[in-house]
Amino acid sequence: MATPMLQVENVEVRYGSVPAIHDLSLLVNEGEIVTVLGANGAGKTTTLRMISGLHRPYSGRVLFEGEEIHHRPPHEHVGRGLSHVPEGRRIFATMSVRENLDMGAFGRRGSYKDDFDHVYSLFPVLGERQKQLGGTLSGGEQQMLAIGRALMAKPRLLLLDEPSLGLAPKIIQSIFEIITQIRSEGVTILLVEQNANQALKIADRGYVLENGHVLYEDSATALLNDDRIRRAYLGQ
Repeated sequence: MATPMLQVENVEVRYGSVPAIHDLSLLVNEGEIVTVLGANGAGKTTTLRMISGLHRPYSGRVLFEGEEIHHRPPHEHVGRGLSHVPEGRRIFATMSVRENLDMGAFGRRGSYKDDFDHVYSLFPVLGERQKQLGGTLSGGEQQMLAIGRALMAKPRLLLLDEPSLGLAPKIIQSIFEIITQIRSEGVTILLVEQNANQALKIADRGYVLENGHVLYEDSATALLNDDRIRRAYLGQ
Protein backbone atom coordinates (compact mmCIF):
# COMPACT_ATOMS: atom_id res chain seq x y z
CA MET A 1 0.00 0.00 0.00
CA ALA A 2 1.38 3.42 -0.97
CA THR A 3 2.39 5.84 1.77
CA PRO A 4 -0.06 8.77 2.06
CA MET A 5 1.36 12.08 0.92
CA LEU A 6 0.23 13.68 4.20
CA GLN A 7 -0.48 12.01 7.54
CA VAL A 8 -1.70 13.90 10.60
CA GLU A 9 -1.69 11.58 13.60
CA ASN A 10 -3.43 12.30 16.92
CA VAL A 11 -2.41 15.95 16.93
CA GLU A 12 -3.21 18.47 19.64
CA VAL A 13 -2.56 22.19 19.21
CA ARG A 14 -2.99 24.59 22.11
CA TYR A 15 -3.34 28.34 22.43
CA GLY A 16 -1.89 28.77 25.89
CA SER A 17 -3.57 26.07 27.96
CA VAL A 18 -6.65 25.86 25.70
CA PRO A 19 -6.73 23.08 23.05
CA ALA A 20 -7.65 24.42 19.60
CA ILE A 21 -7.52 20.99 18.00
CA HIS A 22 -7.21 17.67 19.79
CA ASP A 23 -6.75 14.03 18.81
CA LEU A 24 -6.90 15.09 15.16
CA SER A 25 -6.00 12.55 12.50
CA LEU A 26 -6.37 12.80 8.73
CA LEU A 27 -4.80 11.46 5.55
CA VAL A 28 -4.26 12.92 2.10
CA ASN A 29 -3.21 10.58 -0.68
CA GLU A 30 -1.26 11.69 -3.72
CA GLY A 31 -3.50 13.09 -6.44
CA GLU A 32 -6.52 13.72 -4.21
CA ILE A 33 -8.54 16.78 -3.38
CA VAL A 34 -9.47 16.42 0.28
CA THR A 35 -11.70 19.03 1.90
CA VAL A 36 -12.00 20.00 5.57
CA LEU A 37 -15.38 21.41 6.55
CA GLY A 38 -16.81 22.87 9.74
CA ALA A 39 -18.33 25.93 11.32
CA ASN A 40 -16.33 29.00 12.37
CA GLY A 41 -14.07 28.10 15.26
CA ALA A 42 -14.05 24.37 14.46
CA GLY A 43 -10.25 24.35 14.05
CA LYS A 44 -9.94 24.33 10.26
CA THR A 45 -7.48 27.20 9.88
CA THR A 46 -5.45 26.02 12.87
CA THR A 47 -5.16 22.63 11.21
CA LEU A 48 -3.68 24.11 8.03
CA ARG A 49 -1.36 26.41 9.98
CA MET A 50 -0.13 23.44 11.98
CA ILE A 51 0.51 21.37 8.85
CA SER A 52 2.46 24.21 7.21
CA GLY A 53 4.62 24.73 10.30
CA LEU A 54 3.11 27.97 11.60
CA HIS A 55 1.87 26.22 14.77
CA ARG A 56 3.79 23.49 16.56
CA PRO A 57 1.65 20.63 17.82
CA TYR A 58 1.60 20.04 21.56
CA SER A 59 1.40 16.32 20.85
CA GLY A 60 1.02 13.99 17.89
CA ARG A 61 2.92 14.17 14.62
CA VAL A 62 2.70 15.24 10.98
CA LEU A 63 4.34 13.30 8.17
CA PHE A 64 4.85 14.51 4.61
CA GLU A 65 5.76 11.77 2.17
CA GLY A 66 6.62 9.53 5.12
CA GLU A 67 8.93 11.98 6.93
CA GLU A 68 8.07 13.81 10.15
CA ILE A 69 7.84 17.55 9.56
CA HIS A 70 6.00 18.90 12.62
CA HIS A 71 9.26 20.06 14.21
CA ARG A 72 10.49 21.80 11.05
CA PRO A 73 10.19 25.55 10.24
CA PRO A 74 7.75 26.71 7.55
CA HIS A 75 10.39 27.56 4.93
CA GLU A 76 11.58 23.95 4.99
CA HIS A 77 8.03 22.80 4.29
CA VAL A 78 7.98 24.98 1.16
CA GLY A 79 11.31 23.55 0.07
CA ARG A 80 9.93 20.03 0.45
CA GLY A 81 6.98 20.83 -1.81
CA LEU A 82 4.21 22.01 0.52
CA SER A 83 2.65 25.44 -0.14
CA HIS A 84 -0.02 27.22 1.91
CA VAL A 85 -2.49 29.83 0.62
CA PRO A 86 -3.73 31.45 3.84
CA GLU A 87 -7.17 32.75 4.65
CA GLY A 88 -7.38 36.42 3.67
CA ARG A 89 -4.92 35.98 0.75
CA ARG A 90 -2.05 37.90 2.44
CA ILE A 91 -0.64 39.22 -0.79
CA PHE A 92 1.96 42.02 -0.76
CA ALA A 93 -0.28 45.02 -1.42
CA THR A 94 2.50 47.48 -2.30
CA MET A 95 4.24 45.10 -4.70
CA SER A 96 3.26 44.44 -8.29
CA VAL A 97 1.60 41.25 -9.47
CA ARG A 98 4.90 40.15 -11.01
CA GLU A 99 6.81 40.90 -7.81
CA ASN A 100 4.27 38.96 -5.73
CA LEU A 101 4.73 35.95 -7.98
CA ASP A 102 8.48 36.36 -7.84
CA MET A 103 8.28 36.15 -4.03
CA GLY A 104 6.54 32.80 -4.40
CA ALA A 105 9.65 31.45 -6.12
CA PHE A 106 11.94 32.77 -3.36
CA GLY A 107 14.69 30.26 -2.68
CA ARG A 108 14.39 28.45 -5.99
CA ARG A 109 17.44 28.17 -8.18
CA GLY A 110 17.68 28.70 -11.90
CA SER A 111 15.14 30.19 -14.27
CA TYR A 112 11.44 29.93 -13.57
CA LYS A 113 10.10 31.83 -16.57
CA ASP A 114 7.97 28.84 -17.54
CA ASP A 115 6.28 29.00 -14.14
CA PHE A 116 5.27 32.63 -14.69
CA ASP A 117 3.82 31.57 -18.04
CA HIS A 118 1.95 28.70 -16.37
CA VAL A 119 0.39 30.98 -13.75
CA TYR A 120 -0.64 33.45 -16.45
CA SER A 121 -2.23 30.61 -18.43
CA LEU A 122 -4.31 29.67 -15.37
CA PHE A 123 -5.12 33.29 -14.52
CA PRO A 124 -4.94 35.42 -17.70
CA VAL A 125 -5.97 38.55 -15.81
CA LEU A 126 -2.71 38.37 -13.83
CA GLY A 127 -0.75 38.34 -17.08
CA GLU A 128 -2.63 41.44 -18.18
CA ARG A 129 -1.86 43.21 -14.89
CA GLN A 130 1.72 42.19 -14.20
CA LYS A 131 2.77 45.74 -13.30
CA GLN A 132 -0.33 46.58 -11.24
CA LEU A 133 0.03 46.77 -7.45
CA GLY A 134 -1.48 43.81 -5.66
CA GLY A 135 -3.49 46.03 -3.34
CA THR A 136 -5.38 47.58 -6.26
CA LEU A 137 -6.73 44.23 -7.51
CA SER A 138 -10.27 43.06 -6.83
CA GLY A 139 -10.88 40.41 -4.18
CA GLY A 140 -11.15 37.66 -6.77
CA GLU A 141 -7.97 38.79 -8.52
CA GLN A 142 -6.13 38.89 -5.20
CA GLN A 143 -7.22 35.31 -4.53
CA MET A 144 -5.92 34.30 -7.95
CA LEU A 145 -2.65 36.04 -7.15
CA ALA A 146 -2.35 34.27 -3.80
CA ILE A 147 -2.86 30.88 -5.47
CA GLY A 148 -0.49 31.80 -8.30
CA ARG A 149 2.18 32.88 -5.82
CA ALA A 150 1.92 29.52 -4.03
CA LEU A 151 2.21 27.66 -7.35
CA MET A 152 5.48 29.46 -8.10
CA ALA A 153 7.08 27.32 -5.38
CA LYS A 154 6.28 24.19 -7.45
CA PRO A 155 4.29 22.45 -4.70
CA ARG A 156 3.32 18.81 -4.70
CA LEU A 157 0.78 19.52 -1.94
CA LEU A 158 -1.22 22.76 -1.93
CA LEU A 159 -3.08 23.88 1.22
CA LEU A 160 -5.96 26.25 0.45
CA ASP A 161 -7.71 28.11 3.28
CA GLU A 162 -11.15 29.48 2.37
CA PRO A 163 -10.37 30.40 -1.26
CA SER A 164 -13.98 31.41 -1.95
CA LEU A 165 -14.40 33.67 1.09
CA GLY A 166 -16.02 37.00 0.24
CA LEU A 167 -16.11 36.41 -3.51
CA ALA A 168 -18.99 36.79 -5.97
CA PRO A 169 -20.65 33.53 -7.14
CA LYS A 170 -19.24 33.80 -10.67
CA ILE A 171 -15.70 34.22 -9.34
CA ILE A 172 -16.20 31.34 -6.89
CA GLN A 173 -17.14 29.05 -9.76
CA SER A 174 -14.00 30.09 -11.64
CA ILE A 175 -11.78 29.52 -8.59
CA PHE A 176 -13.13 26.00 -8.07
CA GLU A 177 -12.66 25.17 -11.75
CA ILE A 178 -9.04 26.28 -11.50
CA ILE A 179 -8.52 24.20 -8.34
CA THR A 180 -9.72 21.17 -10.28
CA GLN A 181 -7.36 22.01 -13.14
CA ILE A 182 -4.42 22.36 -10.74
CA ARG A 183 -5.15 18.87 -9.42
CA SER A 184 -5.29 17.51 -12.98
CA GLU A 185 -1.74 18.83 -13.45
CA GLY A 186 -0.45 16.65 -10.64
CA VAL A 187 -0.80 18.82 -7.52
CA THR A 188 -2.47 17.24 -4.49
CA ILE A 189 -4.83 19.60 -2.63
CA LEU A 190 -6.05 19.96 0.94
CA LEU A 191 -8.93 22.44 0.89
CA VAL A 192 -10.53 24.20 3.86
CA GLU A 193 -13.90 25.66 2.87
CA GLN A 194 -17.11 27.00 4.39
CA ASN A 195 -18.78 26.62 0.99
CA ALA A 196 -19.36 22.93 1.70
CA ASN A 197 -21.50 22.29 -1.36
CA GLN A 198 -18.90 23.53 -3.83
CA ALA A 199 -16.01 21.89 -1.97
CA LEU A 200 -17.65 18.46 -1.84
CA LYS A 201 -18.50 18.62 -5.54
CA ILE A 202 -14.81 18.77 -6.50
CA ALA A 203 -13.31 16.74 -3.63
CA ASP A 204 -12.58 13.03 -3.43
CA ARG A 205 -12.94 12.80 0.34
CA GLY A 206 -13.88 15.07 3.22
CA TYR A 207 -13.48 15.58 6.94
CA VAL A 208 -15.93 17.50 9.11
CA LEU A 209 -14.43 19.19 12.17
CA GLU A 210 -16.31 20.22 15.27
CA ASN A 211 -14.67 21.71 18.37
CA GLY A 212 -11.21 20.81 17.12
CA HIS A 213 -11.67 17.15 16.29
CA VAL A 214 -12.98 15.06 13.40
CA LEU A 215 -16.71 14.46 13.71
CA TYR A 216 -17.24 12.74 10.34
CA GLU A 217 -15.01 11.49 7.53
CA ASP A 218 -16.10 9.85 4.30
CA SER A 219 -16.05 10.12 0.52
CA ALA A 220 -17.22 13.48 -0.78
CA THR A 221 -20.22 11.83 -2.42
CA ALA A 222 -21.28 10.16 0.82
CA LEU A 223 -20.96 13.42 2.77
CA LEU A 224 -22.98 15.28 0.13
CA ASN A 225 -25.77 12.73 0.54
CA ASP A 226 -25.61 12.52 4.34
CA ASP A 227 -28.71 14.14 5.86
CA ARG A 228 -26.76 15.30 8.93
CA ILE A 229 -24.21 17.09 6.75
CA ARG A 230 -26.90 18.52 4.47
CA ARG A 231 -28.80 20.03 7.41
CA ALA A 232 -25.75 21.33 9.28
CA TYR A 233 -23.51 22.56 6.46
CA LEU A 234 -25.43 22.66 3.20
CA GLY A 235 -28.55 24.41 4.45
CA GLN A 236 -30.79 21.70 3.02
